[in-house]
Amino acid sequence: MDEKLQLRIYGDASSERALPTLVYLPGMHGDWTLIGGFRSHVLGRVRFVEMAYPRTLTWSLDDYAAAIEEALAQQGITSGWLLGESFGSQLVWALLARGKFQAQGVILAGGFVRHPAHRFMRLMEKFTGMISGRIFVKIVFGYAKISRYRYRDSPETLASLDEFIARRSPADKQVAQYRLRLVARYDPRPVVRVIKVPVYGLAGFLDPIVPWPLVRRWLKWYCPTLRDFKVIRRADHNVLNTGTKESAQWILKWINAPATRARASG
Repeated sequence: MDEKLQLRIYGDASSERALPTLVYLPGMHGDWTLIGGFRSHVLGRVRFVEMAYPRTLTWSLDDYAAAIEEALAQQGITSGWLLGESFGSQLVWALLARGKFQAQGVILAGGFVRHPAHRFMRLMEKFTGMISGRIFVKIVFGYAKISRYRYRDSPETLASLDEFIARRSPADKQVAQYRLRLVARYDPRPVVRVIKVPVYGLAGFLDPIVPWPLVRRWLKWYCPTLRDFKVIRRADHNVLNTGTKESAQWILKWINAPATRARASG
């Protein structure tokens, strides 16, 4: 399996001085194929960095974080905002725990600290292992077909879906099972309790994968730097793709907000 992390950067080095850098860490699917619509809304306002994880079955979350640090540093990027989507939120905490990348702020998109239903994650890991690679691919392609209909008026998203389909393979089943195992075993709460950078959260109202009321409640109680947490009513777990315009508006507002923003609203 490919064990090399890939980066794509939108915005040249000279613009980094004028524009904030936003580093997108994708969810369980592991690449940039579902972020095209969101990217189009933030280009010109941030230097946007996206990535594709390797299909590895051996890396720990710390290994992922080390590879991300190295890939960013090779491009001269040592600081910026971290946008963690679902599984990517776990890599955000791993990066902060290492302390090498200078995070200016954290934004969770369908993300979490320790998954509120980590036992359910273990069941999902076992279920994923039980189904065949062929059935797994059919499920993924079914999702892509439904998404084609949902986003038929968004050419950027439709173009991303074509790449999403092209990149899928039976190997993704093993990778998904492995990443579910990492999530089920990881507990970054000690890290989040002591972080110094501002934290913001986005969630789709219709999210059966990550119960955002529990995530938001924990962050309000225990994360000292939580600044805001917004729920987009028409969006689902993939909030950056299903609530694209609102997500982009909130994220740009947070990135450009003064450090004295009030603590999260209700």
